[in-house]
Amino acid sequence: MYQYTAFDQAFVKLRAQQFRDQLERWQRGELSEEQFLPLRLQNGWYVQRYAPMARIAVPYGEISSLQLRTLARIAREYDRPDAALLASAQATQDELQASQPGLTLAAPPLQYGYGHFTTRTNVQFNWIPLAKAPDVMDLLASVHMHGIQTSGNTIRNITCEALEGIAPDGIVDTRPFAEILRQWSTLHPEFAFLPRKFKIAFNGAAEDRAATGWYDIGLQAQKNDAGEVGFTVKVGGGMGRTPVIGTVVRDFLPWAELLNFVEAVVRVYNRYGRRDNKWKARIKILVKSEGQKFIDEVEAEYRAIVEQDGAPHTISADELARVQASFVEPPLRAAKLPSHVDTTAKPYQRWLAQNVRAHRQADLAIVTLSFKRLGWAPGDADADTLDALATLADTFSAGEARLTHEQNLLLPWVHQTDLPALYEQAKALGLAQANIGLLTDLIACPGGDFCSLANARAIPVAAALTELYQDIDEVTDLGPIDLHISGCINSCGHHHSGHIGILGVDKDGKEWYQVTLGGSDGSALSGPAHPGKVVGPSFSAAEVPGVVEAVLTTYRDLRSSAAEHFIDTLRRVGHDPFKAAANGARLDAGHRTRQAEHAEA
Repeated sequence: MYQYTAFDQAFVKLRAQQFRDQLERWQRGELSEEQFLPLRLQNGWYVQRYAPMARIAVPYGEISSLQLRTLARIAREYDRPDAALLASAQATQDELQASQPGLTLAAPPLQYGYGHFTTRTNVQFNWIPLAKAPDVMDLLASVHMHGIQTSGNTIRNITCEALEGIAPDGIVDTRPFAEILRQWSTLHPEFAFLPRKFKIAFNGAAEDRAATGWYDIGLQAQKNDAGEVGFTVKVGGGMGRTPVIGTVVRDFLPWAELLNFVEAVVRVYNRYGRRDNKWKARIKILVKSEGQKFIDEVEAEYRAIVEQDGAPHTISADELARVQASFVEPPLRAAKLPSHVDTTAKPYQRWLAQNVRAHRQADLAIVTLSFKRLGWAPGDADADTLDALATLADTFSAGEARLTHEQNLLLPWVHQTDLPALYEQAKALGLAQANIGLLTDLIACPGGDFCSLANARAIPVAAALTELYQDIDEVTDLGPIDLHISGCINSCGHHHSGHIGILGVDKDGKEWYQVTLGGSDGSALSGPAHPGKVVGPSFSAAEVPGVVEAVLTTYRDLRSSAAEHFIDTLRRVGHDPFKAAANGARLDAGHRTRQAEHAEA
């Protein structure tokens, strides 16, 4: 993983000191709320439904055991609401739960003292008092972490696919390029106040595991016939109110031109992007409305940067080598711990099949720990679990781990001989569910339980579906299914790209949910990136589990064989049978509700 230089370390420490001064001036009334707002946002501090929310950057998802232990300390010592605030928040949640009769599983009680892994490999805390924010930033800086530009209308935390540098199908390790772009774009004055937030993703493998089509800029690594490294550049992808897949604006951009070309794209966006309507301010709207004219403007701006400005940001071979040298492969050794696991037993073999992937080094393995635990929201890890993860990373993975887009945690340097012992310890922590890539490996944002933007809660629906599908034999038989849940149109749960997507909507002041089918993130399994289609009118929270169950029953009835995946059956037979099943489940749920009401009367 990336090793901080002395400059990097000094930078984040100074930024923490700067924010402490800004916060103190705001507390004294020397900065207005309007003046302070962009300052806290650019350091990752929101004010959510009940309390501040801190968003911590984890570039490329790479995180060390020391950083995990620091996050555990933050969770244990700082992520703590006072009793009155917690009681008030819980009362509100209880009222919401009571307004949704028939939901098969109540939402877990509001918890604190934990971190939340997001779909963009950030870590969020939901209960840190703003007055404690400078202390938290100092702690983060001490272990090479920060929240800089994880929010606000800036270039945000840049992501890569989780298997960069370790997957057998890797073309180029894009982490050094992403780091060069991160260093260049951080605090870039021209891009500090863009029309809207801006997200960039790299993918270095043959398979697009970074969902590059869904990003403002998606960069797919390529090698041409001469063996030269470059990138296919997509611009204008995004979810939200208007889902759009990025447009290819360059088939092959030489790697040395990366910064010059990205600057051209962002300059054109900064010049022409709308600032009068935040729903139309993302670059996807500009690209969609202008089409070829946008591409022509970018090319003209790029030529001006290269020909008139002298290509000031061309990446030299020396600069690339400097940054590549900061991505140090750790010294590896096997733990050689004894294990009592029966390696021939079905549970262990199933875990090997679902949670363990091949490594580019034949004697190593890539292991994903599942954070889809009954009683917990997807991606949540309390302080004790974070400490335990650090120990697992130290013991089995040279002190390194990676957060994934799917809200799990991956150990990238595990010796094949250590797999039984790792399984045994992960199982004791409740992190060995053999469900990676299956239905219950679902994605969900925090939703209305915490987010002030949400129209509906995502966590209770995720909990109900997790409870409904506890039979691992059934889940395995259903095969690979991407189920994504968002609490609002901002799409932090990436519902548009789910094979099954669930979106919380407001209807007459109450929580309802739209269901979409057929979305894709661009992976080999799912095919080219594509938004799902709505299957009918919105459903109540109580109806959603039955709707999903009906859709999956229809899949089992219609698949050509057990080997045909859900997304392939859907594409082969079309949406109509699934739409009919979903709406039939609504009618059945309504009938059951009326029967229950009649019996009670």
